[in-house]
Amino acid sequence: MKLLVFLIYVSIILVADGQKSNILLFLTDDQDELLGGIVPMEKTQRLIANKGVVFTNSFVSTPLCCPSRSSLLTGRYQHNHGTYNNSINGGCNSRQWQTIHENNTFAVHLQNDGYRTFYAGKYLNKYGSGMNGSHVPPGWDWWIGLHGNSVYYNYTLSINGTNHHFTDKYLTKNIEYYGLEFLKSHNVDQPFLMVLATPAPHEPFTPEDKYKGHFSGQKVPRTPNFNYNSAKTKHWLTRMLPEVLPDNLISKLDQFQEMRWETLLSVDDLVESLIEELDKKSLLKNTYVIFTSDNGFHLGQFGLPWDKRQMYETDIRVPLVVRGPNIPEKKLMRSAVVNVDIAGTILDMAGIPYDLEMFDGISFLPIANTSLPDTRFRSILIEYRGEGNGKDIDTQCSNLIADISVKGCHFEAACKCQDARNNTYNCVRKISEHDNFIYCEFDDSENFCEYYSLAEDPFQLNNQAHRIIGSSHPLQTTLMHLSACRGTNCHVS
Repeated sequence: MKLLVFLIYVSIILVADGQKSNILLFLTDDQDELLGGIVPMEKTQRLIANKGVVFTNSFVSTPLCCPSRSSLLTGRYQHNHGTYNNSINGGCNSRQWQTIHENNTFAVHLQNDGYRTFYAGKYLNKYGSGMNGSHVPPGWDWWIGLHGNSVYYNYTLSINGTNHHFTDKYLTKNIEYYGLEFLKSHNVDQPFLMVLATPAPHEPFTPEDKYKGHFSGQKVPRTPNFNYNSAKTKHWLTRMLPEVLPDNLISKLDQFQEMRWETLLSVDDLVESLIEELDKKSLLKNTYVIFTSDNGFHLGQFGLPWDKRQMYETDIRVPLVVRGPNIPEKKLMRSAVVNVDIAGTILDMAGIPYDLEMFDGISFLPIANTSLPDTRFRSILIEYRGEGNGKDIDTQCSNLIADISVKGCHFEAACKCQDARNNTYNCVRKISEHDNFIYCEFDDSENFCEYYSLAEDPFQLNNQAHRIIGSSHPLQTTLMHLSACRGTNCHVS
């Protein structure tokens, strides 16, 4: 297996006064890249994207909240951190997570190096279960952790281990409040790490009151793959009936698009408030600001109603924009980056030396803070373990009631399920000077495979897996290698 050859370095980022750089990470929830998820965020584009680097090929290694967040925090692929879905049994905030992996997040390393650390918002979907919010994850000096999954009103926050319930305060505004309080109390002689993890634009898609109706009439983009009948050329879940969604469901998807955009306007306000406060305290020039999402989202693509969990571009591509010391303005980067890269990048930004075997990803700081041509290309792993438990199935979906191989089957979604046990796959996603493709193998009774050349088929309409399967193709070997890789063994061209 040929390894990528990079100039990987640990750069001690210092400014004129000798202070280490601060780091601020904005993390949204289910924010797509391909359906225009960044479009409504004019302030974020102006204050981060236009002041730094836009990564045009940014991916998540697992398109589901808890596994993706676990990868972001640890720099490990799913098969190495063991969080496979959003349940405790699936590893989400499990005892194994808390005793092993939680002690190896980037926050622990920065706190040990003298950083003052702050977290506010959604953490892991099952946070607060069992311990009633008294558990403060290691590595965080200020802890404002949301109990459970994304919500906008009527929620509980663990504030440094003590529960506080909020009924009427919009969660994004509360995250903003605590973030500003942290900055106002900050000692400028100590570097800081902040993570602000908003619920938006996750379901239930509840906008702040002042933004309700702001995008009335906005529709899901009618791309060629919207409500596309793949004629049995795609995996089992897409072939569930109805293969084409009815008109009343299309109207609901358009409504969701409106509301999702409206929730992001409050995130836009959050970004502006924090950056203005950094500027007011003369901290902005020495602060790296990262904006990204835990996974993408689909709304009607390939006849799938709404969710993530799929290996298609809508679900695995996410926004990623970065500004900070020595990072050029308005730079577009084509290099493939993935969420397992973020942990090492943050340590690099902090100037903390580390063993490259600590992470499966690769710091993207060396390619972000240079004006040199964009030349880093690679193969990355996309992996997902499908979940079926016979739960979360509407009684009106009578044909599915006793089916323990599926979950998330809603009558309002035409009883087309969000997940199934056979929705289990490993993929190679490659971006290079000459290649732009994804190859996936499903762990199902069909041994189903999908292959798309994104250069030729950007909307993934035509499955060309026959090019690969049954021929001892090198891609099959690469995928087998990546599916079990660890550390620098994951750095594959």
